[in-house]
Amino acid sequence: MSHHDFHHLTEGNARVALVSDTATYTYGEVNSRIDRFATGLIGGEDDLREERIAFFLLASLDYVTCLHGVWRAGGIAVPLNVASAVAELEHYLSSAQVTRMFAQAGAPDELRELCASLGIKLLTVDEVLTDEAGDLPEIDPGRRAMMLFTSGTTSKPKGTVSTHQTIRAQITTLIDAWCWTEDDVIPLFLPLHHIHGIINILSCGLWAGARVHLFAGLDIPRVTAEVAANVYNVFMAVPTVYVKLIQYLEQQDEQEVEAVCAGFKAMRLNISGSAACPVKLFEQWRDLTGQVLLERYGMTEIGMGISNPYVGERRAGYVGQPLPGVEVRLFGEDHREIHGEGNPGEIRIKGDNVFLEYWGNEEATRKSFVDGWFCTGDMAVIEDGYYRIMGRTSVDIIKSGGYKLSALEIEGVLLTHEDIAEVAVIGSEDEVWGEAVTAFVVTKNGADLDYAELKNWCNERMSSYKIPKYVKRLESLPRNAMGKVTKPSLKSIPV
Repeated sequence: MSHHDFHHLTEGNARVALVSDTATYTYGEVNSRIDRFATGLIGGEDDLREERIAFFLLASLDYVTCLHGVWRAGGIAVPLNVASAVAELEHYLSSAQVTRMFAQAGAPDELRELCASLGIKLLTVDEVLTDEAGDLPEIDPGRRAMMLFTSGTTSKPKGTVSTHQTIRAQITTLIDAWCWTEDDVIPLFLPLHHIHGIINILSCGLWAGARVHLFAGLDIPRVTAEVAANVYNVFMAVPTVYVKLIQYLEQQDEQEVEAVCAGFKAMRLNISGSAACPVKLFEQWRDLTGQVLLERYGMTEIGMGISNPYVGERRAGYVGQPLPGVEVRLFGEDHREIHGEGNPGEIRIKGDNVFLEYWGNEEATRKSFVDGWFCTGDMAVIEDGYYRIMGRTSVDIIKSGGYKLSALEIEGVLLTHEDIAEVAVIGSEDEVWGEAVTAFVVTKNGADLDYAELKNWCNERMSSYKIPKYVKRLESLPRNAMGKVTKPSLKSIPV
């Protein structure tokens, strides 16, 4: 990103950009710190020439300084998941061939040892800041800018590389589609190694000249207190967070609930993404706050691709229509385009928002494109002009008795059962059916579930071939850092 991209990040801009729990920083202050950091990064050179620089930082002034500093200096930013196990970090750092890594002062010994063993310099932002800003390179938009690791729910995480141009397209599409302005104020509590936090919240906010409140993690009492005080007018979260907010409000007194719900009601926009939003949750949130959640669809490789409209009908259970500048088509298994409504196919995407490559993995990059279309691996169907996601072809599409079933759809129905708190549906190998619909459930307050009774309940709500053949109770579902259920790990649990 050149200086000209985030045009609010300028020398004299006294508007507040970032708010942490201890301080506020203006656009001018943040800008000057980024320049001084970029200068220190470059040292005696004139350009980082796509050096991979990793950072292991919570949402903070340091994080923003690092991200933009690496961009301005001509490096590739590699933000890491601060909840990662050290063994996972080793995969990221070695496959990206990282040379320097930034963390808070007093980083854990394990991290020091790992960096030492890989020959990576472990630094703090303060150690690199110069007193004065020096000359910074002009950056070509086609250059590599960032590497994010896919959530790896189905395979070893791959380093997804975006250029400056890709990132600009991902941001500007959303600025227009969701009507961002400099009057917006948004909390950021989602992990910052993932597209949702980095692009949709932090980058859109700073691009628009808005105000971003930084949280080290999800702190529901603090977030709801600020919501009740009408601090925010935009809110973006994953479905799990909305579920937790509802559960939290169920335990508060009436006055508190009214204040928080009024705070949400006054906002201009509430968005849900990163995992499917069950219809039941959509309706609960609307009943509670009057907010009609805007659900959208995106992934690490494309940023956002499809979205319900900002103005117009937001439909529960659907992700809406292609965003401006993004081409979307459905294709069958024979790579033939699917026309007409109601016919499921794989979502494929074209546009400036699409990533450049998987780092050091030409084969995976080549396999993920067909005739210039990026193959998302997600199945969808168009109904009344709106896309409905059926799920990942590898884990959510169950091929049972000749039918292609959507695990997400079955999960959505099961969640309306009064005793079911959480559910994940997979296809388990079955001699008769090919794959048998298998549901893993977490019940409310440890309630029992009688299979025969559940089957009767399902009979009234779904076709017989969609009803789970096996139901297994668990204490909790396995999830990754973004709160997505890691379905492959369920395949090994005996039912």
